[in-house]
This record gives sequence, structure tokens and C-alpha cells, in this order.
Amino acid sequence: MPTSNSHRTTLGLIVGNRGFFPDHLAASGREEMIRVLKTAGVEVVAPTPQGSNTDPALIANESKFGAVETFAEAKRCADLFKRHRETIEGVLVSLPNFGDERAIADTMRLSGLNVPVLIQATPDDPQRMSIRDRRDSFCGKMSACNNLMQYGIPYSLTTLHTEAPGSAEFKQDLEWFIAVCKVVRGMRRLRVGAIGARPAAFNTVRYSEKLLEANGISVITLDLSEVLGRISRMNDNDAAAQNKLRDIKGYVSTADVPSESLMKMAKLGAVIDGWMREEEVSISAVQCWTSLEENFGVVPCSVMSMMSESLMSSACETDIAGVLSMHALRLASGTPSALLDWNNNYGDDPNKAVCFHCSNLPKHFFAGVKMEYQEIIAGTVGKMNTFGTLYGKVKAAPMSYARFSTRDREGKIRGYVGDGRFTDDSLNTFGGAGVVEIPRLQALLRYICEHGFEHHTAANLAHTSSIVYEAATKYLGWELYWHQA
Repeated sequence: MPTSNSHRTTLGLIVGNRGFFPDHLAASGREEMIRVLKTAGVEVVAPTPQGSNTDPALIANESKFGAVETFAEAKRCADLFKRHRETIEGVLVSLPNFGDERAIADTMRLSGLNVPVLIQATPDDPQRMSIRDRRDSFCGKMSACNNLMQYGIPYSLTTLHTEAPGSAEFKQDLEWFIAVCKVVRGMRRLRVGAIGARPAAFNTVRYSEKLLEANGISVITLDLSEVLGRISRMNDNDAAAQNKLRDIKGYVSTADVPSESLMKMAKLGAVIDGWMREEEVSISAVQCWTSLEENFGVVPCSVMSMMSESLMSSACETDIAGVLSMHALRLASGTPSALLDWNNNYGDDPNKAVCFHCSNLPKHFFAGVKMEYQEIIAGTVGKMNTFGTLYGKVKAAPMSYARFSTRDREGKIRGYVGDGRFTDDSLNTFGGAGVVEIPRLQALLRYICEHGFEHHTAANLAHTSSIVYEAATKYLGWELYWHQA
């Protein structure tokens, strides 16, 4: 499951109630759910019970038991959500009894929130099904879902049809839902840095900037000439350059790297960091092959690795769709992502392959890593112009992979996701590489080729494909194939 992210998630809470069902269950259910959410570190925005406030402004947030049943209560809850629309990342609908499906759907419609919604229903106790204690949430959940569907409001479901708020199953589903909310929020209103032009030989990383803009993703460009110009005006003693140099030396072993090359990397990193702060850019894709090597004398791999390690994903070859794929996996897991090539078969095992880059993988991926020169590019531009790449073997770990692609002829964003694992199989090569094992890999490779996807894929050392799939298909409106065992 995903790791915790740095900031606390805020969820709106709608507690359903229905008058001719035991409404004391709404009161106790609300209290229990709020306890569970706060224990999980979630900030809660919810109506308060009648008579619990003295401040007139807070009284306006009140409803019977702090639940939502009538249209008037739906309006009050919706107004409360509107006042917190900038912080609410998702909405949890909790059904401690049957609940009023109209009030739930009306609340969401009137609030105007466009966030993920999770429907939870509390199970009945077979020994407590008298008229006083029977919940009927099992049935009410279907009605709530039906009305949300009629209203055109997308929603997510718990793994089991009914789950107690304090159960291990709901705890896991809540973590999953919070991660879905983070992916959706993180992909919307996103600013991506495109640093340098697409290399001429990489038609595969073409993308539609206008399609991304239509999906709330802005691409901010920076020409390499501007990068090199800023570097030329920066002396070696510049504070930003010296700070970056210290960071680079502390990041990985640089024993075999010339000091001149390290200084170039430091200036490159300082300029990119400064520009990203100025433009409020969250993630980036950088031109590498082979302009920086020929015109500046260094590869950007280590600088990009450090950005990805700091959860500011960075992809090579100006692969904007690739870094978006990295970012989605990063948001889902809270850990660094990498961009890799589907590069080689692994012997005659049909479910294994070698994933490789030359490389800018974050340190998080490696069992052991050191800084080196880039052997492939060195053959054309010379060894001294290619220091800065990271060499190491990807450690054995669970992994998820993802790839998004803009389809101009269809006017859509499409992609694929799935889970696998990096193995500890031996591998004698350079760069950053690992052996990956994926169930039914040949079917996945056929799908990639038949649908014309790129040879780059994003990877993350966690199983999060279900989170990315839910967020992208249900709430972002993208078309994804989910490859499963």
C-alpha cells in the first residue's frame, strides 16, 4: 500500500440518515467514523449535530445528528463544502443506516465539488436486527450509488460491500481512497517543465500540448540556450551552485568524477531548480541526447535523479507524457518514480524482461549506486563530456508501471497500468537496470505494440496500479488498460 504523504488529507464527510430507520445509528455512526478518520490523520469537514454550537456561524452547519437527510440539510452541507472547496480532496459517504439517497446526491450536486467520492456502508449484526437496531445499509448503498449514477457523479466503492469503520478492511480501503484523491488532485492544475526541445531522433515522445491543457495540465517551456546562458553568467562561487555541489557530493559516490564535471552539474542543477521555483513548476522533462553533452560537456542524469528522489519527477528526452506517468505513480505511492525503457528480453523466460536507462533513476531504486560516465554517448562525444550518469542494479522489490499517451486523432489521453516485481536475477550491464517479472508479459507487450505506445514506461517500487487506474479512468476521464494476472 502507499506510504503516507507529507500533508494531511482533508475529506468531506456525508453521513446518510433516513427517518424511519433507527436514527440513533446515524449519531453513533458519525462519531465512530470521525474517530477513525482522525486516527488515520485525516482532517474532516462535516455538518455538526443540532444543539452542539453556540456560534451563529457554526449553527448554520448543523443538521439532525450531523447527518444529511432532507433537502435543507443537503443545502447546508453543500454550503459547508463550498466554503472548504480549496482544501477538500475527496468526499466519504458513510451509511450507518439505509440513508437518504436523494440527500446524498443533492449534496454532491449542490456543492459543485469535482473530487473522488467513496461509498461506505456499515454491516448489520445478525443478532441485532430488531426494528431498533437494524441498519439496512447493505440495501441503502445500492440506492445511493443509483442516484449518484443518475446525477452523473462518479464514485468509488469499498472492497467489501459492507465494512465497519473500525475494520482492517476499511482501514486499507481508506488508505487506497486517500491515494486516489492525491493522484486526482495532483494531476489537475499541474504545471510541467519542458526543458529543451524533443531530440530529433525521438519521434516516440511526441505529445499534444493542447490535449494536456484541455485536461488542466500546462506545459511551461525553457530552451536549452536559456539554461546555458544562465549558467554562463554564474560563477563557481555562486551560493546556489555551491549548495548544489554539496548536495550532489552527498547524494552518491563521485570519487571517479572530475571536479570540473561536478561543477557543471551543480550549475545546471542550480539553474533548473531556480527556474522551476520561479515558474512554480512541479515536475520536468529534460533534453539530453546529445545537446547538453556536445554543448556543455555533462549529462543531466544525476541532477534529474535528485529531482525524482525529492518527489519532483524528471524524465529524459523531453518525454512529457512519460513524466506525467511517473508523477501519477509517485502521487499514488508517496515514493520516487523512474522512467525506463522496455529494453531487453531476459533469456527465454516469457514473463521477464530487462528494464534499463543509462541512467537518471532516483537513488531509491538502487541496491547500490555510483556516478559514472555515459558509455553509449561517450562513443560519439567523448568520455569527458558524459560524466554524471548513475550506474547500479535495481533492487528486488514490488513494482507498478504506467504509461500515458496523448492520442491527437482521437482527442483522448490513453494509457496502461499494471503490477509486477523487480527480481534479484543476475544482470551484467551498465547504466541503471533491473530484471522485471510481470504475469502475462507477452500479452502486455503485444498490447503496447498493437496500440502504438512508446518504449518508455514509468515505474515505482510499490503496487499502486489500481489507484492510478481508478483515478485516471473514473475521475480524470482518461482511457486506461489495466493489465492483470
